[in-house]
Amino acid sequence: MTLSEFDLWCRSFLQIDELRSIDDSLNGIQVGRSLKPLTKIAFAVDACAASIDRAAVAGADLLFVHHGMFWGPASRIEGPMLERIRGLLLADMGLYACHLPLDMHPELGNNAQLANLLQLEERKPFGLYHGVSIGVSGRLKHPRSADELIAAILSDNSSARTLIPAGPKIISTVAIVSGGAPFEALQALGKGIDAFITGEPSHSVYHQIVEGGLTFIAAGHYATETWGLKAVEAKVKAETNLQTLFIDLPTGL
Repeated sequence: MTLSEFDLWCRSFLQIDELRSIDDSLNGIQVGRSLKPLTKIAFAVDACAASIDRAAVAGADLLFVHHGMFWGPASRIEGPMLERIRGLLLADMGLYACHLPLDMHPELGNNAQLANLLQLEERKPFGLYHGVSIGVSGRLKHPRSADELIAAILSDNSSARTLIPAGPKIISTVAIVSGGAPFEALQALGKGIDAFITGEPSHSVYHQIVEGGLTFIAAGHYATETWGLKAVEAKVKAETNLQTLFIDLPTGL
C-alpha cells in the first residue's frame, strides 16, 4: 500500500473532504514521501518534533496525527516548522492529519470511543459546530459520580484539569465533545444533561455552567484525544498488513 492508496483507504470511512469548509486543519496528506510501499505507520496526537523523531527512530514510513502542522492560511516554512519538515524528509516519512473527521466519526471517533468507555446508551448527536454535530450525548448504563467518570477516562489516576461539580452528585446523562470545546457545554444547558465532558476549560462559561446546574469535566485535551487514533490504529492492524505503533507524548494539558 502506497501513501496515495492509504489516503484513499482513509477517505473511504473518514469525512476528509466533507468537513473542509468548517475545519481549519489541512486534513489528509500534509507531507508526502517517496512512492515506495508503506510498511509501518506511527500514530500520535501531535505532529511535534518529538513525535517525528520517535517515529523516525522506529522506522515508520508515515506519521498519522490528530493535530497536524498546517492550519488555516499558509504558514512560513521556517524555524521549528522547518525542522519538523526536515525530520520528515530525511526519514522519507509522510505526515497524515485527521482532525474533526476523527473527532466526530460515529464509531472510531474520539467522542464515540469515550462514549464506549463510559458505556453510554441512547446516543444522540451533540455539539453543533458550524451546523455540524461533532460530539455525542446519551445515558450512562450505570449512573456514576463525577470522580468515577474521571477515573474511567484517566486510567493513569491523574486528576481532571478542571471539575465544576454543579450538577447532581450521581450522574445519569452525559454529553461529550473532546479537546478544546468548553463553549459547547452551553448547548447542554436545559436539555436534561447532568454532565459535560471535554478537554479544556474556559473562565467565560463558568457562571452559566454553575447557574445552569451542569457538572463540567475538563479531563485534558490530550487525554480525550488519544482514543480515536488508537481506534484507527486497531483498524489498520485488522484490515491491512501494515505494522503500527502508538507514540504517547502527554502534555498534561
